Amino acid sequence: MIDQFKAYINRYNLIAKGDKLVLALSGGIDSMVLADLLLKAKVEFVAAHCNFHLRGHESDGDDWFVRKFAENRGIQCFVKHFETEKYAAKYGISIEMAARDLRYAWFEQLRQQLGYGKIAVAHHADDQAETFFINLLRGAGLNGLKGMKPQNGVIIRPLLWASREQIRKYAVENHIVWREDHTNVESVYLRNRIRNQLLPVFDELQPKARQGLYKSLEHLAAENELYRMLLKEKLAQIVERDGEIQRLPYSAISPSAVGPSTLRGASGTAGSGTLAFTFQLLFEWLRQYGFSTDQCHFIYDAIRTGIGNQYFSPTHCVVIGRDELQLSEIKEKTDDEIQIEIGEEETFSPVHLQFSKLERTADFIINKSSDVAQLDFDKLRFPLTLRHWRHADRFHPLGMKGSKLLSDFFVDQKFTEYQKQNVWLLVSADGEILWVVGYRIDDRFKIVNDTKTVFECRLGRH
Repeated sequence: MIDQFKAYINRYNLIAKGDKLVLALSGGIDSMVLADLLLKAKVEFVAAHCNFHLRGHESDGDDWFVRKFAENRGIQCFVKHFETEKYAAKYGISIEMAARDLRYAWFEQLRQQLGYGKIAVAHHADDQAETFFINLLRGAGLNGLKGMKPQNGVIIRPLLWASREQIRKYAVENHIVWREDHTNVESVYLRNRIRNQLLPVFDELQPKARQGLYKSLEHLAAENELYRMLLKEKLAQIVERDGEIQRLPYSAISPSAVGPSTLRGASGTAGSGTLAFTFQLLFEWLRQYGFSTDQCHFIYDAIRTGIGNQYFSPTHCVVIGRDELQLSEIKEKTDDEIQIEIGEEETFSPVHLQFSKLERTADFIINKSSDVAQLDFDKLRFPLTLRHWRHADRFHPLGMKGSKLLSDFFVDQKFTEYQKQNVWLLVSADGEILWVVGYRIDDRFKIVNDTKTVFECRLGRH
């Protein structure tokens, strides 16, 4: 097995000469076999063990076991304790997901702290099979069905070629001691149900059924690499970049713009294959920015009919335009509203404002620049705030008697979606919009003949 181990490492260039690893060592059979193989291959590594405190005394037993093993072998060992259940409850995620997030974040922190190159984990071929069925049941596409990579960034999986049976045989023959996790035989989690119930039936279908699945996963991985390469080229051709905004013209994903004749129906019109193809382009573009499959379906269906609709991922915003989709990054904001103080120069991203209180004298000059707002001080209610626009916001643009939806004002001014999302509003304590900063003040708060005191705001653009 050591020869197969070295051959796999060389095939995928997982460990170069002089590489130092952080080994995720749980104490289970897989990671203990990986530790033994790394020692025999003379690879330098430290052990990293996570105590998730999910199995009472068993978790503490694993902790002690790993420490003792490392001590006996002269391996530096790091142990981290986690309040996994509290973390899962706080973020509304499963225990499995919480444990995964916590361990990989800590492994990476430890790797950087030590200055090591890679993190080794003991995933094997049966883990691949289980992951395939999990993703299949969840409706995954090619990217999900292809399984795990031998290397993903700094994470390496040197045992991905070996089956659970091979690993167990090696452990027994080489007198390797390990800790059994009793939860592995419980069919509580989906992965365990696949392992304990589905795969045994799969093995009964025909001889070497599992080996056939492993080979299919290799083919899927290779095909996915080719697909990703071609997709990257295609998106580079159709997605336009305008500063911080990405634009996808509808013409680029219309049925007439894509497809070979093989994707068209018998009548020569776009068939369901073409529509699926155009949606896939949209999906692959947006998924990399955190948009879900359902969101992409909503966006696709709203093209040309839902002009102005906005859809948000954790990091980005897509807006349905008249002729294109517009994607921009959501700028991180500490607060939606920022309180300001009169007479002090304050800096707010992305604006720099200076506020002054001036007496209205006979020779007072009214500044008509859009970068200056001169307001009737006595009509204002303090404290004032700066905030971004919200749906249903209204104000009275200077020169108009009635009110206007701010969204309509944006249309009149030909605002881009990026401008709409990043413009600031100066708002009074009672919620009245005083100034669309850098564009227009509210007519109700303008200077009039009997104004005695002027509140002046000056904008300095970055």
